Amino acid sequence: MMRQYELVERVQKYKPDVNEALLNKAYVYAMQKHGQQTRASGDPYISHPLEVAAILTDMHLDESTIAVALLHDTIEDTSATRDEIDGMFGEDIGRLVEGLTKIKKLDLVSRKAKQAENLRKLLLAISDDVRVLLVKLADRLHNMRTLGHMPLEKRARISEETMDIYAPLAGRMGMHDMREELEELSFQNLNPEAYQTVSERLADLSEKNGDLIKNIEGELSELLAANGMKNAAVKGRQKKPYSVFRKMQSKSLSFEQLSDVWGFRVTVDLVPECYTALGIIHTRWRVVPGRFKDYISTPKQNDYQSIHTTIVGPARQRIELQIRTRRMHDIAEYGIAAHTLYKDGTNVTPGETELRQTNAYKGLRTTIEALAEGDNPEEFLEHTKLELFQDQVYCFTPKGKLIALPRGATPIDFAYAVHTNVGDTCVGAKINGRIMPLVTRLANGDEVEIIRSGVQVPPAAWAEIVVTGKARSAIRRATRLAVRKQYSGLGQRILERTFERAGKVYSKDMMKPSVHRLGHKEVEDAIAAVGRGELSSLDVLKAVYPDYQDERVTTRQTLEEGWFNVRSAQGMMFKIPEGQKSQLDTDPNGAADDPHAHPFRGLGGIGGDIQVRFSPSGAVPGDRIVGIHDGRQSITVYPIQAPSLSKFDEEPERWIDIRWDLDEANKSRFKCKVVINAINEPGTLATIAQTIGLADVNISILTMIRVAPDFSEMELDLEVWDLRQLSHLLAQLNDLDCVSTVKRVFD
Repeated sequence: MMRQYELVERVQKYKPDVNEALLNKAYVYAMQKHGQQTRASGDPYISHPLEVAAILTDMHLDESTIAVALLHDTIEDTSATRDEIDGMFGEDIGRLVEGLTKIKKLDLVSRKAKQAENLRKLLLAISDDVRVLLVKLADRLHNMRTLGHMPLEKRARISEETMDIYAPLAGRMGMHDMREELEELSFQNLNPEAYQTVSERLADLSEKNGDLIKNIEGELSELLAANGMKNAAVKGRQKKPYSVFRKMQSKSLSFEQLSDVWGFRVTVDLVPECYTALGIIHTRWRVVPGRFKDYISTPKQNDYQSIHTTIVGPARQRIELQIRTRRMHDIAEYGIAAHTLYKDGTNVTPGETELRQTNAYKGLRTTIEALAEGDNPEEFLEHTKLELFQDQVYCFTPKGKLIALPRGATPIDFAYAVHTNVGDTCVGAKINGRIMPLVTRLANGDEVEIIRSGVQVPPAAWAEIVVTGKARSAIRRATRLAVRKQYSGLGQRILERTFERAGKVYSKDMMKPSVHRLGHKEVEDAIAAVGRGELSSLDVLKAVYPDYQDERVTTRQTLEEGWFNVRSAQGMMFKIPEGQKSQLDTDPNGAADDPHAHPFRGLGGIGGDIQVRFSPSGAVPGDRIVGIHDGRQSITVYPIQAPSLSKFDEEPERWIDIRWDLDEANKSRFKCKVVINAINEPGTLATIAQTIGLADVNISILTMIRVAPDFSEMELDLEVWDLRQLSHLLAQLNDLDCVSTVKRVFD
């Protein structure tokens, strides 16, 4: 365990005028507060904050950040308070320590919402001060290094969270070493067999090739020195197991097929020397086409700068080369920690730009501000992963403005990146002067011009096409606003019945104090979520009445909210609320004579047959559905998205809550309607029909309309087994080069 004087000495090595009193006071305070606490390993708990502080001294961070590392668990795990820390160490350190405190007592119903809200609070704290991120990453790194003492289940959960959030976040901040170690540690726990196999193969390869890396280093160094670059340093290494495994997975390669498991780095003093070294190397060895990237002239969003090239080098091996200045190397390894964020003055190598406020940090703050507008925690979590953790492509507006987007982005993402209004009114796009489908994946250097319409509402299907959080959030918000009234009506009725059955009073005003616990900002959003089936009415009841105990017995026939089961002549099971049985016997007109109606035999004590027909909208197992009582013991089933449901808004007594019983085997196909916008060229129809056939989906009706010289619109009535099969088919159709857009339609 690191001693007090050792910590001071570590900081003094890079900051001679260190505030020793601050470090000593923080060390003693943390030691006293954590007292006799121990970790899962049995080590004294104080060893953890000391190791976190040590990691940050390796990054040469200032004493205030080191003090925060020592104190980061005191508010959460000891008797320390924010006021006490403010009084002893100042408000700045107190604010940072509080920002790092985990949210163990966060009062949310959903575990997923709790995880998302934790991430939201962390990112908002980061947007205020990047030191929160640096300490948090060091904290996570030490926890990952000591994860072996945790139970297997907890080990897997923490590793998955690290791989999904913390490692990519370190990468977004340009902290390559941190990201790499977090990924390797996570990989060991998530897939130990693959880790062991790849590690053994790399060890065998290293033994087989002997001094290959050292020999290549020497040959490259001699070549550069012979051409006047004696100060150039060459460093080679074999790639890490996770890096190799990820490449094997992404490119579907076996280990034997990998041709570049070695990487070499050339570091020089000045920017012009990078290009001089590149010319010398390319003159000597053949370049692998398509493997050259210049991140010096166009830096990544995380400030990363380097020249990347691949050559067929000494021993006829493929070699990946990175050429950069020493300053660039510091930024590549330590990211934002390499910048002078808190100190005056810096030693900047001539020829380079001082990044006092880094692009990575400014970009992160902008992104977080946009993400913070998310409508619920789950969407925030999804959008964060989309927005922060993907590789970038760089495109241009017609006026030359650079727009950075995640790899795989479409013109729709580009439009929303320019402005939300541009995205909402987008109807087409020109890429490099040519009109192209809106599903086209953008490439580096593309010039994109958005074609707009004065009156346009973004189609809901766009949310499945775009890859940026901003675009997806805007599209979903527009869709949500368009249908919220309909969903709210159904949700309101469900909640009224649930509260009534529980003997509790219900009102919207009563939901206001607890709506945040349900993961929503507004009461109307929560009510609509109930209507969409995304939020349980029982969860709302328990949020409003925390002491409520559900004493009902759950059985196969009587479910958690009083549902009973009925079976159709097709063999498909449905569920109808127990409390709505009597509603099916109130219409004196009798059941409608409809050849498409399917009789249901009640299994929960209901007499006679219930006739059920499907609306023209079509509904498939897995859809969120409602029933409209349109005759004595007669129901028409509608998907909840059907616009035609609006005509029943003023007749709430006719609405029946009905659900599929997906536990039962489905023995029939169900109809749905899909519209495809496709390129008008020979073979398009055959390609689409073949894709549909291979997916085991039947086409009952097909109508084609030529809407433009280059595009045709196809309207297809399909027969599918369930929603999962339909969703899979839509994704396959969307991936076809000849398809511009594909969406399911209702009414």
